[in-house]
Amino acid sequence: MRSVLRGNANMSQSSTEIRSSKGGLIESIRLRVCYDSRGDESMEADVKVDGFIGRACAPRGASTGRYEAVSFNPGGVEATLMIFSDYSPRLIGLDASDNQLLSRSLREIDGTKNFSRIGGATAYSISVATAEAFARAKGIPLYKALLPRGPYLMPYPLGNVLGGGKHAGHGTPDIQEFLACPVGSKSIREGLKANITVHREVRRQIERRDPYFTGGKGDEGGWAPHMKDEEAFDLVSSSLETVSDALGMDIGFGIDLAASSLWDEEKRVYIYDRGGVKRSPNEQLDYIIELAKKYRLIFIEDPFHEEAYEEFSELTRRLKNTYIVGDDLFVTNKSRLKKGVKIGAGNASILKVNQVGTLGDALDFAKSARENGYALITSHRSGDTTDAHIAHIAIATQSKMIKCGVVGGERLSKLNELLRIDEDLGGCNMARLEV
Repeated sequence: MRSVLRGNANMSQSSTEIRSSKGGLIESIRLRVCYDSRGDESMEADVKVDGFIGRACAPRGASTGRYEAVSFNPGGVEATLMIFSDYSPRLIGLDASDNQLLSRSLREIDGTKNFSRIGGATAYSISVATAEAFARAKGIPLYKALLPRGPYLMPYPLGNVLGGGKHAGHGTPDIQEFLACPVGSKSIREGLKANITVHREVRRQIERRDPYFTGGKGDEGGWAPHMKDEEAFDLVSSSLETVSDALGMDIGFGIDLAASSLWDEEKRVYIYDRGGVKRSPNEQLDYIIELAKKYRLIFIEDPFHEEAYEEFSELTRRLKNTYIVGDDLFVTNKSRLKKGVKIGAGNASILKVNQVGTLGDALDFAKSARENGYALITSHRSGDTTDAHIAHIAIATQSKMIKCGVVGGERLSKLNELLRIDEDLGGCNMARLEV
């Protein structure tokens, strides 16, 4: 197989491309610097398969687990891009339909546990773009390329309607996300309308309490008011009740505490800095149980720090009808999931492709989670792009929910894609929830 490198002489300031003269399979790969919804630099890949181009731009999180794939080489975006010409020839000619083969090849090229050489953003963009190119070459949507025989079920939209923590500014709640999930919706369109209505109602109630509210939002589009956790809980609960009554639909309440960002390892306490509260692990457990009962929470993400397997297990045992969700705990990593399965830590997991680096590894994780009875929630990142791939990935992994915001271009791109998929399937049944 003959490969040639084509690129600008000033490679650090441009895209670079590797081509193959062999027809079929992966024909060429081009990388470029792009920007996410926070304006941070990211990596975008164009991959050609049988003359069809697949394109993917990597998202990036603000609240990240220590075991996630890192986005770039320590030298930064430009250094990551410069490395491209050294390893890309090894990818040309690979079978574009084999996500696992591509993942193994990328890991072998990188040689580290967290993609610190070639960058997780590079691995993500190449692997997702390759899958899209293969689907286009076959004339089928991405979700059918990833899951050829179904069954196809629509995930419930899980949307951030009010937020704080690392996703919002000073004076907002300590808890990172207050979430709405229209569990009573019978179609994805009904569900999206419900979440948008809740989002509007939350703003109305914020303005009623604070006439000087300027409409500020967090990274993911949830309102970012100046208030403490307790007030935020009451406001969102009231908004959900108002919209539920108006639409005649049950809308569930969920939260993401992102507790690793609250945890002080040295003092062994969770510090709610904005609320002026410190909680020991046992106090944190009692607090979460109290919240779950008071507000009938159906979804609790990262209630403890990323090593608190025992606490996750105890909470799962005590809250039978709630999704206890690991994000920083599992980071889309099979070995960490296996550790959790052994002691019943959680009953659900966030699925973020860029946490593990490649689409193939994420699909492998999803398969393991389903086999062990863990519900999947496919998720965006706070620094996201207008790519809609995770809508297809949510369908292909049979996720119960998709967490991708409520409003904003980079959020609605995924949600509108779900409407198109629903149309493509002639109406798609919603997933079955166990809450």
